[in-house]
Parts: sequence; C-alpha cells; structure tokens
Amino acid sequence: MSELAYIGLGANLGDTRLALEQALAALAALPDTRLLAVSGAYRSAPVDAGGPDFLNAVALLETRLTPETLLDALLAIELEQGRERPYRHAPRTLDLDLLLQGQARVETARLSLPHPRLHLRAFVLQPLLELSPDLQIPELGNLRSHLAATDGQAIERLPITLSPVPRMTR
Repeated sequence: MSELAYIGLGANLGDTRLALEQALAALAALPDTRLLAVSGAYRSAPVDAGGPDFLNAVALLETRLTPETLLDALLAIELEQGRERPYRHAPRTLDLDLLLQGQARVETARLSLPHPRLHLRAFVLQPLLELSPDLQIPELGNLRSHLAATDGQAIERLPITLSPVPRMTR
C-alpha cells in the first residue's frame, strides 16, 4: 500500500542547488516510489549549528517502502553525495530527513516519526506547509499553528525552482 512521505532536504557546503537537485533525482529513482512535488527553495541560517546558510526544500513522495527502508535509502543518497558526519550539526553537502510517512508513529534508536523537531524549524515548516497548507499531525494539531514559534529564525524563499537532475557519472 502506498503512503505519502515528506522528505526534508538541506545542504550548506559546495553547490547546494545541484546537491538538492541530484537528491531529488535519486528520490525519484527509488523503487516503488514516485516524486509527487517539491516545495520552493529556501535559504536559512543554521539552527543550533555554525557554518554557511543552508538551501532547504521539502519533497513529497508516494512510496510503498517501509519507513525504515526509506530511511536507509536516504542515508545511502547522502553518502553517495559525500555526506560526512564528523560531529553533530556539522556543515553538510546533503541532509535528507524523513519528516512524516503516512500515519506512521515510530520511535527507535534510528528513526523517530513524525520527526521530533519538524514543528520547531522554519526551514522545515514553511516548505512543508507550502506543499500541504492544512497538514495535521495528531500530537501537534495543525502545523500552521506552529509558525509563530519560528518567527525569530532567519529564512528566505528564493526565486528559483528545484528540478531533479541526475548525477553525472565519470
């Protein structure tokens, strides 16, 4: 059975636009998965971290993959694009977060669904609400009601459109 899944995308090292577009192509190529929509692109200051500004977006997928299988695929895409994890909140070439998947409620050492901080981050909330303006989560209610709590976070919607671009192989 297919479920809708929302994926947060972010990057703040290298060619961030290309990184997100290559990630979108990789998401679209996942088995039993369709890329349905992509939010606009947002520039945001790091939250609880240093480094350059991030380029962020949210992708909406329809997938038959389990949350754990989808998480494994996201981690593989990050690794393929050079993601390193030298320390918590380090700058990154690519960050993919499984935000929501259907009605799944998961709490394991590897995965928490819904993502535990999605309602606290403007760089997640704004693009997520762009895709689904009336999104409701049982524990949080209407996500739009959480926007005011993110008012102090620096974020700007950019006048660019992100499109899936396959990675060039050598």
